[in-house]
Amino acid sequence: MRTFYKRVIVGLALVAPALCFAAHAQAGEALITNQPADSLTILDTETMKALGEIKLSGKPAGIAVSADKSRAYVTAPEGKLLFEIDAATRKIARQLDVGGGPLGIAAHPAKPEVYVADWYAHKIAVVDALALTVVASIPVGQSPSGLAVTPDGKWLLSADRDSDQVSIIDLGTRAVAATVATGKRPFGVTIDADGVRAYTANVASDDVTVIDIASHKAVRTIAVGKRPYAVALTAGRGFVTDQYSGTVSVFDIASGAIQKVLDACDHPEGIEADADGAHVFVACWGDNIVLKIDAKTLQILSKAAVGDGPRAFGKFIR
Repeated sequence: MRTFYKRVIVGLALVAPALCFAAHAQAGEALITNQPADSLTILDTETMKALGEIKLSGKPAGIAVSADKSRAYVTAPEGKLLFEIDAATRKIARQLDVGGGPLGIAAHPAKPEVYVADWYAHKIAVVDALALTVVASIPVGQSPSGLAVTPDGKWLLSADRDSDQVSIIDLGTRAVAATVATGKRPFGVTIDADGVRAYTANVASDDVTVIDIASHKAVRTIAVGKRPYAVALTAGRGFVTDQYSGTVSVFDIASGAIQKVLDACDHPEGIEADADGAHVFVACWGDNIVLKIDAKTLQILSKAAVGDGPRAFGKFIR
């Protein structure tokens, strides 16, 4: 089981956040949660230089960025907290005690809503982002981890790790419309830009399940490296972080065929493509770095030092 912090969950007292930042906001930033370091590194995606760091508490892990890019939302599983970060001022704007074990997180593409997966209570908390208050709770399968919302805002997908399934939630009714069987222990879930298919990284079966969202059916299984964590999609390819292999598996989206396996780093975890799809960024838990990969040539272009234990679980590019 991939637990929250060095694979052991312990209690942690809440401490007051401290800030350390450059003065002005930058275009093209990666927001990297450093779990053991209790911090969030802001990384310039062009120069691959750290612009600053926010000190958080509670072992931050999951991250989502609001549709207008003005806010970032961070889950802290051991502190039972949700942090709201103001991207312009680079300060912690507010925080909310959501209880349980908040891990995966996603933001609605149009409405001021944020969805938080509670690993322990097996439910999704619906958070009103204007009031920063929990307004609803949606029961799902066991140990929900990764979350993703379709571009039209209709469906929320939850990777229910210990139920070996994805819950497809109708956000209009805030109820589970269907469940889809996946490989063993799905963790990260990613939806394509058209909202047609979803991809789960299945940590215990070393594969990716491809789901047709409209039909609520699994349509393909793609074998990848050991302990896949999350999937990024760009340039007609899927990029999968293989934690135990230290690699990134690259597959063709149309055929599902593996095109290349990149030697990456020690425990690659969070992964996402930038806005124009030209580059893929990988958080490396064991090496305390972030990699920048050319999505076309599949070359590792550069690396940047970040805090201890970067996880970046979710959408972390703004």
